[in-house]
Amino acid sequence: MAKPVAREPLRRNSRANRARILATARRELGRNPDVTLEELARAAGVVRRTLFGHFPGREALLEALAEEAAESLRGALAAGVAATEESAERSLARLAFSMWPVGDRYRLLLALAQRDLGTERVAEVLAPARATATSILERGQRDGVFHTHLPATALSAALEAMTVALLESVNDGVLQDDGTRTAIATLIAAGVPEARACEVAEAVAATVAVAESAVKPGSGGD
Repeated sequence: MAKPVAREPLRRNSRANRARILATARRELGRNPDVTLEELARAAGVVRRTLFGHFPGREALLEALAEEAAESLRGALAAGVAATEESAERSLARLAFSMWPVGDRYRLLLALAQRDLGTERVAEVLAPARATATSILERGQRDGVFHTHLPATALSAALEAMTVALLESVNDGVLQDDGTRTAIATLIAAGVPEARACEVAEAVAATVAVAESAVKPGSGGD
């Protein structure tokens, strides 16, 4: 009697194809939001049938990207959770460092918000990160270390936009950063004096795992 053929190699190959398609989609959609599924299949090195086997249409692919981004953001937030006794300055710097490796996924979601995923779905994915940032800013404002001429929610939105702009500068080759310069800029924008912002960011950087803080934004850990 013939032995059953092991299916594990096939499953591994299927998982690898799916991961490659998603990584390619993140990259190519970031460059051109109008890229077609056929173009994505070619860029990923798979046939059209393989891509459609995993994602029946553009909506399914984008929803998979949204869920992947949500998982990555949750992981980044969990990794960046600080002790309650940590100052708001250090908490904000730590948040900036923890979000930097998954920043391109954040940026892609914002880019797709209006035309594809919809603002409500993107807001749902980004809600935990935004809530964490707002909470830290509110604490810092109460403690007198962050400026108060903007409400914490508005300041959080402004810092988010600045971070996205800095990510784009890195991707365009205009800026080199492992997250440290963005953490310093975030603190300064929140109202921390430059010398103090540098001191706090450097102290937090020393506590962040090198492998985590040095991941380039475009790689997303793939």
